[in-house]
Amino acid sequence: MEAKIREETSNQGILAILEVVGGKWKPLILFLLLYRGTKRFGELKRMLAGITQGTLANQLRELERDGLVERRVYPEIPPKVEYHLTDYGKTLAPVLTAMCDWGFKHLDHMKGLREEGD
Repeated sequence: MEAKIREETSNQGILAILEVVGGKWKPLILFLLLYRGTKRFGELKRMLAGITQGTLANQLRELERDGLVERRVYPEIPPKVEYHLTDYGKTLAPVLTAMCDWGFKHLDHMKGLREEGD
């Protein structure tokens, strides 16, 4: 019984992070803002090949709602809007870096498997 409770509890952390940063685009948006700094909407759109304007807007809104990204609107004509990570969002740096590192290792692993199959 105790092992089952421990297992269910350990899943909660993974479920929590997947709820906040899961999916194809959120980790990429966070990674860009972390390592490339503050960006305007159009800059992010250009950097994220294949994302639609609506999807980017929704993802940014959700990241803002969860306190990871801040949207700053400048009172100019035309309006200037920038997005940057909050201090809380920056706490994801080790997670995003580890994901990136693992991704490169996975690519190398898959390359090795393909070469073995030839």
